[in-house]
Amino acid sequence: MTPEERTPHTRRVRWLVTGAAGKLGQDLLAVLGTDPTAEVTGLRRTELDITDAAAVREAVAGHDIVVNAAAWTDVDGAEASEAAATAVNGTGVRHLADACGRVGARLLQVSTDYVFSGEARTPYGEDAATAPVNAYGRGKLAGERAVVGLLPDAGYVVRTSWLYGEHGRDFVTTVLELAETRDTLDVVDDQHGQPTWSYAVAERLALLGGAALAGTAPPGIYHATAGGRTTWMGLARTVFELAGLDPRRVRPTTSAAYARPAPRPAFSVLGHERWAAAGLPPMPHWRTSLEEALRRPAFRALTTPGQ
Repeated sequence: MTPEERTPHTRRVRWLVTGAAGKLGQDLLAVLGTDPTAEVTGLRRTELDITDAAAVREAVAGHDIVVNAAAWTDVDGAEASEAAATAVNGTGVRHLADACGRVGARLLQVSTDYVFSGEARTPYGEDAATAPVNAYGRGKLAGERAVVGLLPDAGYVVRTSWLYGEHGRDFVTTVLELAETRDTLDVVDDQHGQPTWSYAVAERLALLGGAALAGTAPPGIYHATAGGRTTWMGLARTVFELAGLDPRRVRPTTSAAYARPAPRPAFSVLGHERWAAAGLPPMPHWRTSLEEALRRPAFRALTTPGQ
């Protein structure tokens, strides 16, 4: 039986996922793969260079929803190569927005908390003033502006932060690996944010795309971060605790002790008010998602002795 025969009364929705080999891209393909009404095309960086306008127009044609998970994600590298980073995070996004406008597709652009200065002490709302403190944030903001400017009725900017997941290295996997070889870990305790599971973001993107196509989700900016807040040290101690390790092995330190080429926002807690406007709930608390994520095979292998 064909997919069309299994869902005879539902038109299949044609999704395009760019950056399909990345952490979030792979989770998006997994989530959308469970939807019998979704016809999904996933393109890796080697298959689609979003800085190539002609290639982008060809790839976008024939799709209803485009989720852009392609990005320059090397924050420190962007500081030394801002033009190259902005070509991907800014100009490439403009090409996608232009292509979506030509064919009437919705665009979901994944963005970042780094568009903010980090000087706030209360959660940043979706309409809060932006003021990036590094090259990566400036490039991502350029991409946001392209989406909002070119697609006022069909563009969605979805900001996330402190992303971790099963695919590739990130803070959580690094902590679990270092726990095997070090007696103690020194982790910064003066940066505040929301550890966010990439699979949970993928689920929200799928819901938002469906709502966008149905006309129930207003276009604009959404924040897809977990509820609650903590610091990097707080996250590391919780990872230790959930892995059955002594969290006291994680010791607090300051950002100044680990100077990086690109400055980081000290406060990256985001508000989630706009989900209600789309009739969708915000994401779970960060600890709830972390507990679920650590039960997944890739993480379980890192937390099981002898693996």
